Amino acid sequence: MSQEQPDRARVEAAVAAFRMLSDATRLRLMWLLASGEYDVSSLSRMVAVARPSVSQHLAKLRMAGLVRTRRDGRRVLYRATDTHVRKLIAEALSHADHEVSGTPRHE
Repeated sequence: MSQEQPDRARVEAAVAAFRMLSDATRLRLMWLLASGEYDVSSLSRMVAVARPSVSQHLAKLRMAGLVRTRRDGRRVLYRATDTHVRKLIAEALSHADHEVSGTPRHE
């Protein structure tokens, strides 16, 4: 069964998402945001990266459409955008687990 090749716009959107996830800090942030909502201070503590740097990474992720925000009083909470993004993070890290641990791959 043959699938139709994705058009240029879809390929470019996918490349942009992978580019955002190619940074270790952003991938660690996305792993956290895939499972819940966090503010910048909490994320900064959890990934042991300075708050201003975390804010810059979150701004990039938000502009790329991978993260959304909502206000809770004076705090801004961040979360992965949707199920597709959460699955992408899970699959990327599952692949990495196979690479690092030597666990046999799935077909």
